[in-house]
Amino acid sequence: MGVSLRGQGQTRRLALFATKGVVSRCRDFTRVALADWEWAHTTADEETELVEDVLLLVSEVVTNACLHAGGPKELVLHHSGDQLRIEVVDGSPEPPRPRSPGDASQPGGHGLMVLERLAHRWGWAPLEGGKVVWVEVTRP
Repeated sequence: MGVSLRGQGQTRRLALFATKGVVSRCRDFTRVALADWEWAHTTADEETELVEDVLLLVSEVVTNACLHAGGPKELVLHHSGDQLRIEVVDGSPEPPRPRSPGDASQPGGHGLMVLERLAHRWGWAPLEGGKVVWVEVTRP
Protein backbone atom coordinates (compact mmCIF):
# COMPACT_ATOMS: atom_id res chain seq x y z
CA MET A 1 0.00 0.00 0.00
CA GLY A 2 1.15 3.58 -0.65
CA VAL A 3 2.34 6.09 1.89
CA SER A 4 -0.54 7.35 3.99
CA LEU A 5 -1.32 11.04 3.60
CA ARG A 6 -3.69 11.15 6.55
CA GLY A 7 -2.97 13.57 9.34
CA GLN A 8 -1.86 16.40 7.07
CA GLY A 9 -3.44 18.42 4.29
CA GLN A 10 -7.17 18.58 3.64
CA THR A 11 -9.79 15.87 3.17
CA ARG A 12 -13.24 15.92 1.60
CA ARG A 13 -15.76 13.06 1.78
CA LEU A 14 -18.83 12.32 -0.30
CA ALA A 15 -21.20 9.62 0.98
CA LEU A 16 -22.78 7.66 -1.87
CA PHE A 17 -26.01 5.67 -1.75
CA ALA A 18 -26.97 4.77 -5.32
CA THR A 19 -25.39 4.16 -8.70
CA LYS A 20 -27.61 6.40 -10.84
CA GLY A 21 -25.62 9.50 -11.77
CA VAL A 22 -22.88 8.63 -9.30
CA VAL A 23 -19.99 9.05 -11.76
CA SER A 24 -21.11 12.58 -12.64
CA ARG A 25 -21.62 13.46 -8.96
CA CYS A 26 -18.13 12.23 -8.10
CA ARG A 27 -16.54 14.09 -11.03
CA ASP A 28 -18.32 17.33 -10.05
CA PHE A 29 -17.34 16.90 -6.39
CA THR A 30 -13.70 16.35 -7.43
CA ARG A 31 -13.65 19.30 -9.85
CA VAL A 32 -14.90 21.66 -7.11
CA ALA A 33 -12.37 20.32 -4.58
CA LEU A 34 -9.47 20.75 -7.00
CA ALA A 35 -10.55 24.31 -7.80
CA ASP A 36 -10.97 25.19 -4.10
CA TRP A 37 -7.55 23.75 -3.31
CA GLU A 38 -5.98 25.49 -6.33
CA TRP A 39 -4.36 22.12 -6.75
CA ALA A 40 -3.51 22.37 -10.42
CA HIS A 41 -1.89 25.80 -10.48
CA THR A 42 0.36 25.18 -13.48
CA THR A 43 0.09 26.67 -16.97
CA ALA A 44 -3.39 26.65 -18.47
CA ASP A 45 -2.79 23.68 -20.80
CA GLU A 46 -1.00 21.63 -18.15
CA GLU A 47 -3.70 22.46 -15.60
CA THR A 48 -6.49 21.40 -17.94
CA GLU A 49 -4.70 18.15 -18.76
CA LEU A 50 -3.97 17.35 -15.11
CA VAL A 51 -7.54 18.05 -13.99
CA GLU A 52 -8.92 15.93 -16.85
CA ASP A 53 -6.57 13.08 -15.90
CA VAL A 54 -7.76 13.24 -12.28
CA LEU A 55 -11.41 13.29 -13.37
CA LEU A 56 -10.79 10.29 -15.63
CA LEU A 57 -9.21 8.40 -12.72
CA VAL A 58 -12.21 9.21 -10.52
CA SER A 59 -14.55 8.04 -13.30
CA GLU A 60 -12.69 4.76 -13.72
CA VAL A 61 -12.55 3.86 -10.03
CA VAL A 62 -16.19 4.81 -9.42
CA THR A 63 -17.34 2.98 -12.56
CA ASN A 64 -15.45 -0.14 -11.49
CA ALA A 65 -17.20 0.00 -8.11
CA CYS A 66 -20.55 0.25 -9.94
CA LEU A 67 -19.82 -2.62 -12.31
CA HIS A 68 -18.04 -5.04 -9.99
CA ALA A 69 -18.90 -4.16 -6.38
CA GLY A 70 -22.55 -3.10 -6.22
CA GLY A 71 -21.68 0.59 -6.30
CA PRO A 72 -19.45 2.90 -4.28
CA LYS A 73 -20.26 3.84 -0.70
CA GLU A 74 -17.93 6.80 -0.32
CA LEU A 75 -15.51 8.97 -2.28
CA VAL A 76 -12.67 10.49 -0.27
CA LEU A 77 -10.27 13.10 -1.64
CA HIS A 78 -7.16 14.01 0.29
CA HIS A 79 -4.87 16.83 -0.74
CA SER A 80 -1.46 17.36 0.77
CA GLY A 81 1.10 19.54 -0.96
CA ASP A 82 1.75 18.08 -4.39
CA GLN A 83 -0.10 14.83 -3.63
CA LEU A 84 -3.73 13.98 -4.26
CA ARG A 85 -5.19 10.72 -3.00
CA ILE A 86 -8.53 9.46 -4.32
CA GLU A 87 -10.26 6.69 -2.36
CA VAL A 88 -13.42 4.84 -3.33
CA VAL A 89 -14.99 2.58 -0.71
CA ASP A 90 -17.29 -0.24 -1.82
CA GLY A 91 -18.99 -3.25 -0.25
CA SER A 92 -17.12 -6.02 -2.07
CA PRO A 93 -14.12 -7.74 -0.52
CA GLU A 94 -12.92 -8.83 -3.99
CA PRO A 95 -9.73 -7.10 -5.13
CA PRO A 96 -9.56 -5.33 -8.48
CA ARG A 97 -8.40 -7.79 -11.13
CA PRO A 98 -7.22 -6.98 -14.62
CA ARG A 99 -9.13 -8.73 -17.36
CA SER A 100 -7.41 -11.19 -19.62
CA PRO A 101 -5.81 -9.55 -22.62
CA GLY A 102 -8.33 -9.34 -25.39
CA ASP A 103 -9.30 -7.15 -28.26
CA ALA A 104 -8.20 -3.65 -27.27
CA SER A 105 -10.76 -2.18 -29.66
CA GLN A 106 -13.67 -3.62 -27.64
CA PRO A 107 -15.25 -1.52 -24.89
CA GLY A 108 -14.70 -2.34 -21.24
CA GLY A 109 -11.89 -3.99 -19.35
CA HIS A 110 -9.42 -1.12 -19.67
CA GLY A 111 -9.95 0.70 -16.36
CA LEU A 112 -6.96 -0.74 -14.55
CA MET A 113 -4.76 0.04 -17.55
CA VAL A 114 -5.88 3.67 -17.26
CA LEU A 115 -4.93 3.66 -13.56
CA GLU A 116 -1.51 2.20 -14.39
CA ARG A 117 -0.81 4.91 -16.95
CA LEU A 118 -2.16 8.03 -15.26
CA ALA A 119 -1.68 7.45 -11.53
CA HIS A 120 1.57 7.89 -9.65
CA ARG A 121 0.53 4.74 -7.81
CA TRP A 122 -2.67 2.89 -6.96
CA GLY A 123 -3.81 -0.06 -4.92
CA TRP A 124 -6.50 -1.40 -2.65
CA ALA A 125 -6.95 -2.44 0.94
CA PRO A 126 -9.56 -4.63 2.62
CA LEU A 127 -12.05 -2.98 4.95
CA GLU A 128 -14.61 -4.54 7.20
CA GLY A 129 -17.52 -5.20 4.86
CA GLY A 130 -15.66 -4.33 1.66
CA LYS A 131 -12.56 -2.58 0.42
CA VAL A 132 -11.07 0.75 -0.54
CA VAL A 133 -9.44 1.32 -3.91
CA TRP A 134 -7.03 4.24 -3.84
CA VAL A 135 -5.21 6.24 -6.46
CA GLU A 136 -2.44 8.76 -5.89
CA VAL A 137 -1.55 11.56 -8.29
CA THR A 138 1.45 13.84 -8.02
CA ARG A 139 1.26 17.39 -9.33
CA PRO A 140 4.03 18.00 -11.87
